[in-house]
Amino acid sequence: MTRVLAGPWAGQLLGDYGADVVKIERRGKGDDTRQWGPPWLGSESAYFLCANRNKRSVTVDITTERGQQVTRDLAGKADVLLENFKVGTLKRYGLDPIDLMTANPRLIICSISAFGQTGSRATEPGYDAMIQASGGLMSITGPADDENGGPQKVGVAIADIMAGMYATTAVLAALQARESSGRGQIIDVPLYDSQVAWLANQNMNFLVGGSVPGRMGTAHPNLVPYQAFPTSDGNLMLAIGNDRQFVACMECLGRGEIAGDEAFASNEVRIQNRAELITIIRDRLAQDTTAHWLDTFTKAGIPAGPINDIGEVLSNEHARDRQLVRHLENGAGDAVPTVSNPVAFGETPVTYSSAPPLLGEHTDEVLREWLGYSAEAIAELRSASAI
Repeated sequence: MTRVLAGPWAGQLLGDYGADVVKIERRGKGDDTRQWGPPWLGSESAYFLCANRNKRSVTVDITTERGQQVTRDLAGKADVLLENFKVGTLKRYGLDPIDLMTANPRLIICSISAFGQTGSRATEPGYDAMIQASGGLMSITGPADDENGGPQKVGVAIADIMAGMYATTAVLAALQARESSGRGQIIDVPLYDSQVAWLANQNMNFLVGGSVPGRMGTAHPNLVPYQAFPTSDGNLMLAIGNDRQFVACMECLGRGEIAGDEAFASNEVRIQNRAELITIIRDRLAQDTTAHWLDTFTKAGIPAGPINDIGEVLSNEHARDRQLVRHLENGAGDAVPTVSNPVAFGETPVTYSSAPPLLGEHTDEVLREWLGYSAEAIAELRSASAI
């Protein structure tokens, strides 16, 4: 019972791992993102297609008593309920999580919201961009102030995606716990808390060092050199992670003497003398092409890479080698491209069983399979606009 991205992302991951995922959608409109186009593939938006493979779509009107009963019946058969309604919405529609768990004590309910199920902000709505802003990410993303930059958000809804990832791991942990206890549980996954949690080393830089991190463009707060540099015909990313790599890098640049300079001999002093070192490296890299430097660095075992656009990423040789793009046929006969799950299991391979569903495509099928509803009962629910 989720829409947009965080919840659907979690549901798609669980579907990839073999779960039978039933997506409950509003009659007539469905998930908000079905309308978030262009671009479109047939009648479906590309946005919707990114997060809804390996699911079956059932349309239910939970504002009606009969639609609420259908939902209760489904929850009574389910292992897991994912939901991302505003706090209190399910209770208002007679679907209180406590009541659902009383009827099905093994049910795991994972509630994804902007600010969590408790606290002073629990009832506030939230979208990814405002979470990136208020949760600290935008304060460290973008060019530094002295580079005439300003705060920027990440180019995808990363707060939503990471909340979906946390939700997935939490559900898997709860399923494992149920093996011992026999009981389900309620899981609370806020976008805001998830955003704060995965600020990782930047959080600890503040908690340990006391200084508030700021924006540094592509540079790294704890490593130097570790950022993008211009070349004579483009750009590349250089990622030096230790002193050995730094020595090799300076040799490649024809500036081996730099590695022995006390001002640059360790990462700690390189951070202190960041500006001077970056100027030296930038001036040298600008004297030759991206291809030249990447070839040179690769041969020397130095971490460096091109700054590819998405078209290159999804069509290059590596993408073909790793099958990063696959195609699944949907109910309308369209070949839907999908980006592969990055996990490769040795014994239980990821499932690519179905393309993102058409709205309500599986309503009759699921009600028959899960609940044993007869064709007459389903027809009656449909005529009553409950499904």
